[in-house]
Amino acid sequence: MRMQQFFATGLILTTLVALAACQRAGKNNPGKIYMPDMAYSRALETYADNSHLAAAGIRFEGTPVPGTVKREGVAAFPLPMDQGTETTNYDKSVQIANPLPALNDKDMAEARRLYNVNCGICHGEKLDGNGPLYKGGDGPYPAKPATLVGDAKYEAMPAGQMMYSLTYGKNLMGSYAAQLSTKQRWMIIHYIKSMQPGGKPATDAVAAN
Repeated sequence: MRMQQFFATGLILTTLVALAACQRAGKNNPGKIYMPDMAYSRALETYADNSHLAAAGIRFEGTPVPGTVKREGVAAFPLPMDQGTETTNYDKSVQIANPLPALNDKDMAEARRLYNVNCGICHGEKLDGNGPLYKGGDGPYPAKPATLVGDAKYEAMPAGQMMYSLTYGKNLMGSYAAQLSTKQRWMIIHYIKSMQPGGKPATDAVAAN
């Protein structure tokens, strides 16, 4: 008898708890939430003034954590830009190797496309420095761009220095960091090197991969 009363009391208590938990909350009250920070994120509008977060003790910069590498990406160029007339980091960049393996036919074709879209207008599709902007001296650009194939200086230039120039700009060439990802810049350098004397063509790169 006592056992039956015990179970009956337990059943009643369980029912009351369930009913209390399922009761309708107020219009603007969702009820109890175990981990509200996980359930509701702070809404941040793009380009909006988020200075109120700092006042609340919340540190938000809107930029990736330093050293973050996105999926299938490569690490950012490790050297900062030289300031003023300094060339320290540009000189150091000769020691940085291309982190991407040799490109296969598909990736080399994409690297060539990226080169033609972003670089060919100055350096030419044949990498001879005779792009549409120069056009043999008849184009709108008076100075001939760098001859990437046919000039010993650029044929001997290490990949790291090319990457420095693509990332930060060099002389009259501006930075392409906003137009091309780190991986895409390294791919273009692979393409340039493959076109220079002694470069490894894409067909040989398949086995290397």
